[in-house]
Amino acid sequence: MTTLFTPYSLRSLTIPNRIWMPAMCQYSAAPEGAAVGVPTDWHFTHLAARAAGGTGLIITEATAVSPEGRITPYDLGIWSDAQVDAFRRITAFLKTQGTVAGIQLAHAGRKASTERTWTDRGRPITPEEPYGWTPVGPSGLPFDEASTTPDELTTDGIRGIVQEFADAAERALEAGFEVAEVHGAHGYLIHQFLSPHSNHRTDEYGGSFEGRTRFALEVVDAVRAVWPEELPVFFRISATDWLTENPEDDREGWTGDDTVRFAKELHARGVDLLDVSTGGNVPDAKIVTGPGYQVPFADRVRNETGMPVAAVGMITEPAQAQEIIASGKADAVLLARELLRNPYWARHAAQELGGEVMSPIQYHRA
Repeated sequence: MTTLFTPYSLRSLTIPNRIWMPAMCQYSAAPEGAAVGVPTDWHFTHLAARAAGGTGLIITEATAVSPEGRITPYDLGIWSDAQVDAFRRITAFLKTQGTVAGIQLAHAGRKASTERTWTDRGRPITPEEPYGWTPVGPSGLPFDEASTTPDELTTDGIRGIVQEFADAAERALEAGFEVAEVHGAHGYLIHQFLSPHSNHRTDEYGGSFEGRTRFALEVVDAVRAVWPEELPVFFRISATDWLTENPEDDREGWTGDDTVRFAKELHARGVDLLDVSTGGNVPDAKIVTGPGYQVPFADRVRNETGMPVAAVGMITEPAQAQEIIASGKADAVLLARELLRNPYWARHAAQELGGEVMSPIQYHRA
């Protein structure tokens, strides 16, 4: 029976266990100057602690492919040599702990230029304010009534961002990362193109399913072209906008059916694993949460397409995580807030379930 503590291989890479940490923004980089977007001691400590705790794969927070692609002015980036150099220190340490380092390549689109979540609840920063800029999107539609209206991307602008993803992937490889994850979830730029709720274009990047998925597939192709054949590429997706799940809501959005269809295309183009989340593109969508509430979406993709998946969403208990893996609902679990609360969750789970994870030799007396 497959367990949480079994190694997992994708291409030539072997991840030591199925307990992974997804991207979680820290909003702790410098907003300007030579250190803009550069990882700090906080990022090193934050990620290193989870590696020492036995986590098999750690994916950095959403790491912007350009300054305009940041969610906040305090996000990490991967467009400069200074950022690459600082990331090398982190990836090298993670490797000493037996942890695989992954990076999430991201562009916030219309959800860019906002404050940190603990400052004015993440309010939009207008272009006239310090550190603010005008966001971009597939259409000139703001995220909500309080948000800045984005500039609609031209086709040249779209192609420029595709190239930024490719350039960022090359820099990520230089920085020592072994997994590249394309961020296509949570209402950020790629998700904005995928969903008819946010994409009202009438050109080749809008309208039909084929049009709305074109940008995402171009990004995937560009990243896969520069990423080594022997290393895996992930794609993080919001499996639903949570509109069709509400019979009282007649708005169009991205659906579970769309996700299954799209997963097949991603897999055919060299994406090795789908990181399955939900939501983030419709601010007033009604989402019913609870333990493991997003796992069924991952389960459906895995069992209808055969594509490897990772499940996320209120997975907190070792027995719960083990059941998800052992029953074939997912190939790995991604623990987010639970790993913020307990960096040593993997070690505690191994003790509870009779498994084993790597731990620092300095801690073996514990």
